Amino acid sequence: MIELLYTISIWAIPILLAVTLHEAAHGYVALRYGDTTAYDRGRVTINPLRHVDLMGTVLLPFMVLFLSGGRFLFGFAKPVPVNFSALNNPRRDMVLVAFAGPATNMVLAFFGALMLHLVNFFPESLAWWIYYNLNNLIFINVLLAIFNMIPLPPLDGGRVAVGLLPNWLALPLSRLENIGIVLLLALIIFLPYLGFDIFNLMILPLTNFLIDLMLLLTGHI
Repeated sequence: MIELLYTISIWAIPILLAVTLHEAAHGYVALRYGDTTAYDRGRVTINPLRHVDLMGTVLLPFMVLFLSGGRFLFGFAKPVPVNFSALNNPRRDMVLVAFAGPATNMVLAFFGALMLHLVNFFPESLAWWIYYNLNNLIFINVLLAIFNMIPLPPLDGGRVAVGLLPNWLALPLSRLENIGIVLLLALIIFLPYLGFDIFNLMILPLTNFLIDLMLLLTGHI
C-alpha cells in the first residue's frame, strides 16, 4: 500500500499539471482571439478542479495504475469548449488555439528539465521524490504533446492540419471529427496484431528523442 501511494504521488502531480495547463492554454488563446465560450464556463483558469473529468482524471488513471501493477499512471482532463466560428479569423485562429495545448506541454517539460538541476539541493529522501516527479513531468508532457499532434481530428494536430491544408484535403479530414478518437484507438490496439505497433514504433521513439534533446539543451547530457 505504501508503494502504491508513493507511485500515485509521483505520477498524479505531473499528470494534473500537464492536462490542466494544456486545457487552460486552449481556453486562454481562444479568449485572446475572440471566443469567450471557455471563459464564460470558468475554464480559462489553472485551477485543476475546473478541468477534472471523472473518467479521464480519476477512474482511468487508477485503472491504468492497477492494470500496470503500480508502474504507470495516465489520464486526461475535460476538453475546453471552443466555438471556432466565434474566433476573429476562424481558420487561422483554430490553428493557434489547437497548437496552444501541445506547445504549453513542451514548455512545461522544458521547465521540468531545468528544475532537475535543483534536485541535489534537497535532502536525499525528498530529492528522490522530486526527481521522480520531474522525470514523470517531462515524460508525460512530451508524450501528451506528441500524441495530441497526430494529424487526426479531434486531436489538436488534426485541427492544425485542417486549418493549414487546402480545402480539398481539409474538408474530408474535418469530417473525421466525430470518429477520429475511435479510429485512432482502434489502430493503436489492433495494428500490433498485424505487426505494426504505432505506439512503440513511432510515438515512444519520438518521445524519447525529444526528451534526450531537451536534456541536452538543458545541460544534463
